[in-house]
Amino acid sequence: MGEKKPARTRRKKKAAEPGSRGLNASRLATASPPASVVRLAEAIQADGGSVLGTYRDPLGGAWQILAGLPVERVAPTPFQRDLSPAHVERLAQAIDKLGRFLDPIVAVRTDEGAYWTPNGHHRLAAVRQLGGKSITALVVPEMEVAYRILVLNTEKAHNLRERALEVIRLAQGLAELDPRPERQFATEFEEPSLLTLGLCYQQQGRFAGSVYHPVLKRVEKFLGTKLPKALETRTDRAERLRELETEVSAVVAELKERGFESPYLKAFVVARINPLRFQRGATAEFDETIEKMFSAARRFDVSRIRADQLARASSPPEG
Repeated sequence: MGEKKPARTRRKKKAAEPGSRGLNASRLATASPPASVVRLAEAIQADGGSVLGTYRDPLGGAWQILAGLPVERVAPTPFQRDLSPAHVERLAQAIDKLGRFLDPIVAVRTDEGAYWTPNGHHRLAAVRQLGGKSITALVVPEMEVAYRILVLNTEKAHNLRERALEVIRLAQGLAELDPRPERQFATEFEEPSLLTLGLCYQQQGRFAGSVYHPVLKRVEKFLGTKLPKALETRTDRAERLRELETEVSAVVAELKERGFESPYLKAFVVARINPLRFQRGATAEFDETIEKMFSAARRFDVSRIRADQLARASSPPEG
């Protein structure tokens, strides 16, 4: 046998020296903005908004505009998570109680004169609920910022379904605007399994993604093909995964017929048919692994399952 390779360790990035990067505060608004920013300021005024200030980002030096925008011209980007009515209600109450809107949204202007916000869906809805006429926004000139701000979007904790739906909507939007290879969007998409799971959730809202997530994290990699083609591959994989879900659900139904009751029955079955189950740290190919799981699900003998086995395995799935 070959010598076992040592595990790779991630080197921690060295912290920058304090005060070693970016612009001094006195320089943020002293230079003349470029023509593209001037045109954007003029467009904001023509759209019924107002330019409150034009300045450079203190860290990277990029130009942006602090503006007041008519609420009716602002809309969330199409790839965001679904709106949470409870979260909107809490925000509206907090804003109303304070009597101030202190957290500007980020926005980019479309060619049609609308303003997309990639991180302010709930704040925008709260302002609308309160009857607000306008909203303050940091308007950036580069449309691609709307597709990259997902990395910074920590407004609300995500569960797996929300994360996957947000990532696949982002990918579908990018496929039309920036069709580079999928692997070049690794930062924006976070992990490749979310793309496949997102397509599953789009087709089947109550898909049991959390029980398959541990397997997918070990067999999915970002693809080298351009994003539109990669999404075709992801669609095929999602369809195959949903077919596997049908087989697993049939096994779960048989177990229930034999008197087994547990909220973790499906996770138990998926764990039993996972070919990587006892291979710590092992990875494999998607197609090969899913085929093995299909085969194992079809051979699954529910008569050999004991209550103590299920009891030992009754814990929430990863992810």
